Amino acid sequence: MSEENIISVDHLYEISSNNCAWLKVVSEEMDCETVALDQGVSVSGNPEKVQKALAVIEAMDRIIGKKEQLDVLSVRYLCSLSKENRLSEFMEDEDPIILTTPSGRSVRAKTLGQRVYVDALSKNEVVICKGPAGSGKTFLGVAMAVLALRERSVSRIILTRPAVEAGEKLGYLPGDIEEKVDPYMRPIYDALLELMGREAFERHLERGIIEVSPLAYMRGRNLDDSFILLDEAQNTTIEQMMMFLTRMGMNSRVCVCGDTTQIDLPPGYRNGLDDAMSILCDVSGIATISLQETDIVRNPLVQKIIMAYNARERRRGINA
Repeated sequence: MSEENIISVDHLYEISSNNCAWLKVVSEEMDCETVALDQGVSVSGNPEKVQKALAVIEAMDRIIGKKEQLDVLSVRYLCSLSKENRLSEFMEDEDPIILTTPSGRSVRAKTLGQRVYVDALSKNEVVICKGPAGSGKTFLGVAMAVLALRERSVSRIILTRPAVEAGEKLGYLPGDIEEKVDPYMRPIYDALLELMGREAFERHLERGIIEVSPLAYMRGRNLDDSFILLDEAQNTTIEQMMMFLTRMGMNSRVCVCGDTTQIDLPPGYRNGLDDAMSILCDVSGIATISLQETDIVRNPLVQKIIMAYNARERRRGINA
């Protein structure tokens, strides 16, 4: 049985622009046919799928009406939520702007998982997050650090990463400490440059308001009034993670993030990220967040690549 519905939309021009690229995504993802008409959008196919597709188009219309960013990846995400009957949950709440970049871009959570992550960062002293590449864990963590600095709730940002590839023996590398760790910190530098602008970033770095330090150099320190972000935490050992978490002082906030599918530790080492998430999950003031494949906000192919690799690992687990 097939049915056809026509939905009236306020922003038909935007929805049907680019040769109906967004509507083609809805057709592909929801397994139905969508056609842009003068009076709205026609959707035909299986009645249940038609209703879910109509909900996606209505959500698209609302997002455009609020002048929020909509792209192919966003439309695919709306479709995935509709298929899981979670679209209304996503549309119920407004995603507040975390901050606006010097270029005018509004930074906000784009998925339900990211929304939970950002909310946790605003309410807890320590947040430990793991998720796949492209799920926004590092970028949003840095954004919340910049916001805390702007609001003067902390006086500095401290960024650290384990330099596993160099065996933490950075003393043999040429240059000062910032030059030594630059290759490892480049993703965080890129995020800060986008969020703050080059001039503000370099000024804060020069004044020590932003500090970059390899994890090995954190031992023995007591970090007060700081937003401390540990990236690539899957490459910490249990001992390193415990050392890092016990560095936080008064009026400090900690964000730990990593991807446990990209572990570079030698065989036989349990990574500190998984260990911390398992033993600290019930501690008051600490939030543990797991972002999923559906939270990936990079090129749509990234999500497909990660899903393919994860599917292979699951097959290996079944056949082991």
